[in-house]
Amino acid sequence: MQPMYPMQPTPPFQAPPFGQRPNASGHPVGAVFLGFFASVIVSLLYSGLILATWKDQSVTMANTLYLGHALLNGAIVGWLVGLVGHRSTGAHIWGAVIAALGTFFGYTNSIVLVFADSDGGGAVWDLVRYEPFWPAKLWWTDGTTDKVDWFSPLGLVLAAAAAWGLAYLIGSRRRQA
Repeated sequence: MQPMYPMQPTPPFQAPPFGQRPNASGHPVGAVFLGFFASVIVSLLYSGLILATWKDQSVTMANTLYLGHALLNGAIVGWLVGLVGHRSTGAHIWGAVIAALGTFFGYTNSIVLVFADSDGGGAVWDLVRYEPFWPAKLWWTDGTTDKVDWFSPLGLVLAAAAAWGLAYLIGSRRRQA
């Protein structure tokens, strides 16, 4: 027969199960997907706007529309991510990444649409076959002198900062369940 061991005192509180947060709220994955879909819609609207008005735009107007698109994309993505993802830092970061990518692809897709409108669909097929990264190169340079166009990275920074800032502000004001 084994000897009896003395009883151990119980802890004053019950520890939560390993790996689970008791006050977790929000849906970070859903927030990121919702931000992605909103970014795609905003980028498509921007590309359509550029396609409809490209013949009448000056360089100043094109840059203004691009920066406005970056801010709008970042604001909408950040608002949705903060509203759905609450205090999830990962959702805030991915919302900023998605807003910047939406800004980039909205611009490059509008270049391809304008190119198709001006030169026809066959020219786009040749572009895809022989120079597939031309829209990204045109995004980085000013298109005439091949110097860096600093409005392009500024748009990415604006989109990411707006998305992360709004997601943080809206998410931090959410009450945890």
